[in-house]
Amino acid sequence: MSEIETLHYRFCQFSEAFKGNTKATIRWLRSEFKSFLKFSNVKSLDQVNRTVIEDWILTGKLEHNWSAKTVKTRLQAMSLFLDWCVRESHIKENYVKDIPKPKLPTRIPRNLTKEEAMHLLDWAKNFPYDYKFERTRAVAIIAIFIYTGIRKEELRNLRWQDINLENKTLFVFNGKGDKDRIVPLHQNLIFILEQYLKDRKRLKKCCPYFFTAMRQDSRMGECVVKRLIFKLRKKSKIDFHPHILRHTFATLMLDGGCNLYALSRMLGHSDIKTTTIYLTASKAHLQEQIGKHPLSF
Repeated sequence: MSEIETLHYRFCQFSEAFKGNTKATIRWLRSEFKSFLKFSNVKSLDQVNRTVIEDWILTGKLEHNWSAKTVKTRLQAMSLFLDWCVRESHIKENYVKDIPKPKLPTRIPRNLTKEEAMHLLDWAKNFPYDYKFERTRAVAIIAIFIYTGIRKEELRNLRWQDINLENKTLFVFNGKGDKDRIVPLHQNLIFILEQYLKDRKRLKKCCPYFFTAMRQDSRMGECVVKRLIFKLRKKSKIDFHPHILRHTFATLMLDGGCNLYALSRMLGHSDIKTTTIYLTASKAHLQEQIGKHPLSF
């Protein structure tokens, strides 16, 4: 391991232990740094400067067609590392600070329509599974995504005590940004979760995690959701992934009249400005607003 790789490894340890970064964030930091090392072939920190970093970005942009988002996230990952290096007195300045950051295009979040969401739930219920428990678990997974808008890792991290059907609440512990939040449960979702819990009890599952593995009494594997989505996309012809279902939840809630502040709390956004992007995706909200034009007949 080279000197700079050792420093970056130490930085990742610091970020996980003291900054509370998740394992997914650490994987991202390491992946972006690996890209930089592969291009630059630097071995020590004193070989890093603004020119080397700019050449990495220019080559990626011009030869590999990196998007503005890719450029920005890679510069961000490098900047976090160099900030730590400055803090630890390994270097005097962060060379990324003076590199211009690309402006990201504003895009409307892609979401499913109400009809597509209902169709997807029907497919989850009627897919030819091999086991009954596989069916009830699959339906519960898709339904939680659609009815709560939680993220994939948040779903997998749900524990038994995080879902209270009597109080109609779902508790997200240590979600993205190390934030906790409570999401209310819709009656339709409660019914689906009751079916899953009955099946779980029938199989005598005692695992503390809400979603368990098929055969073992342990936490559901990382690839379960990925495999489920692949099968449902292929059969239903509906193009979706967990984050599209999160966008679907947000858009459908606004279509139904949910206020922006409540939706922001349910999604776990730190800034309500992040939630306002869904206003552009909600046709019902926009239609309601245009109806307020003063020259209406």
